[in-house]
Parts: sequence; structure tokens; C-alpha cells
Amino acid sequence: MLSVHTDKVLRAITDDGAFRVITCDTTATVRGAIAAQRPQSAELMRTFADLITGAILVRDSMSPDNRLQAILQGDDGRGRMIADTHPDGATRGLIQMPADSKELPLGRSGLLQIARTLHNGSLHQGVVRVPEGAASVSAALMAYMQDSEQTVTMISVGCHIANGEVVAAGGYMVQLLPELSEGPLMVMTERLKEFEDIVPLLARGKASPSELLAETLYAMPYTEVGDREVFFGCRCSPERLAQSMASLPRADIESLLEDGKPLEIECDYCRARYEFSTQELQSLLDSN
Repeated sequence: MLSVHTDKVLRAITDDGAFRVITCDTTATVRGAIAAQRPQSAELMRTFADLITGAILVRDSMSPDNRLQAILQGDDGRGRMIADTHPDGATRGLIQMPADSKELPLGRSGLLQIARTLHNGSLHQGVVRVPEGAASVSAALMAYMQDSEQTVTMISVGCHIANGEVVAAGGYMVQLLPELSEGPLMVMTERLKEFEDIVPLLARGKASPSELLAETLYAMPYTEVGDREVFFGCRCSPERLAQSMASLPRADIESLLEDGKPLEIECDYCRARYEFSTQELQSLLDSN
């Protein structure tokens, strides 16, 4: 039976002031999102898990106190995945794929879009193409950080799956602090070549943020500067759904009342079901 544990993001700075490092364990969060979305293959599970982990890392790096969404679109434009993560740690995801799709092909014309809320309430968006020849979520995230955020960053996200179940998911982000030259980056790049693919590390049971820090910064002194929990969680509620329906055109609300039956709605993100009685629908119509 899979263990129950708390997911966490851990931040650290190397004692020489050269690098900021963020590591995370997203195992339970990924399990919750996959259980809700029910991807049709292990390949889709891995891509979805990597996007969720990557979104958590990028939010904690660029927008820790605000919401962030990461949208990954496949080469053919027919399928996409969404990761939605909030400052309280609540994170959810959505898979929108043709019913017969077993993978989300990337590397020819796949796109990664990041949308994050700024402190003034405005929205910052950036879109990058998934690098050819490196069709992975990790490569797409690094391209985004370099091109859109102008930040030199190394990222590796991964998910270890066994017997159709998520055993471990997580990742790391290493950033060169802006006031330093790229000399230290060359040294760090060599150090991290062993962990470009993080899945073998996760498979060895090194999924906790502290273990990921110790492995990626082996023999390099560092200081932990903060942590926070993350978890699978959805923002849906009867009140939010009612507010959304209240904004519908009057004719649409009338059509919902035609058969005289309660309206059942399922949340696309978490599969929670909500029921609205005819009286509740009528009250929406009266206030429209």
C-alpha cells in the first residue's frame, strides 16, 4: 500500500552566495491529480506529473505569494495539460486530450505557457516552444526561465511509476544568482549532469526535498532558508459554481430549467459533484 505523507518545497542558498536551490517532493499532490484525471497511459501520467511539479517549482521561484498556471500543448494542438498552483500550496491539474490519445507528443511544435499573477494584480504571461531534440517538461521549463524570465536556471522534474502507481515525484531547480558571473554555472552544470534525469534518484528513495538538496549539492555547503507544504486541492465550491452560472445569459439559465430536474455538475479538476435544485436555478433566473 502506498504511504501517506506530506509534500514539501524546500529553499536553500549555497554558502558562497552563488546559487539559489529549490527542491520539492510532490508525490501525494501528483497522486491526487492523477486519481482525478485518470490519464490513459504511464507516459501521460509522467508528463502530467512533471508539469505539476514544474509549476510548483516555478511558482515558488518567481511568484511564491501568487497563483501560477502552466499550460502544456502538444505538437498537434489537439491535446493539452494544465497545472494550477496557489500560494497556500493547493495544486490541481487538468488533462484535455482526445479520448484515444496515449501520449502528448512534444518537440516539434509543442508549447509551454506560464501565466502568473503579479503583486499588483496584473497577469504576466510567457510562451516558449518545447526545445527540439529535448522533448521533455524539464527542457521546456528551462527554456521558459531563460527566455521569458531572463533567469539562468537548471531544472529536473520526474516521476517514478511502478505497477501503474506513482511511487515518487519531485524535482529541483538551481538558479545562478544574478549578481554573479556564469563561471560558477559551468561548475554546477558539470556537477548536475548525473542528475539530469532525476527518476533514478527518486527510484532509490531519494525523493524528500532534504535528500534532493544533499544529492544535488553534494559536498557544497548550503543553508536552508525556508519551506512550505504543497498538496492536491481544488478551488471549486457550490458558491463559486453559482456565481459562474449567474453570469450566464438568461436564455441559458431558462434552458437548464426546462426539464424540471435538478442540475448536476462535475468539477473538471477534482471530479467533485454538485447538485442545484430547480429552486436554486430559479433564484439565479430571478436575479439575472
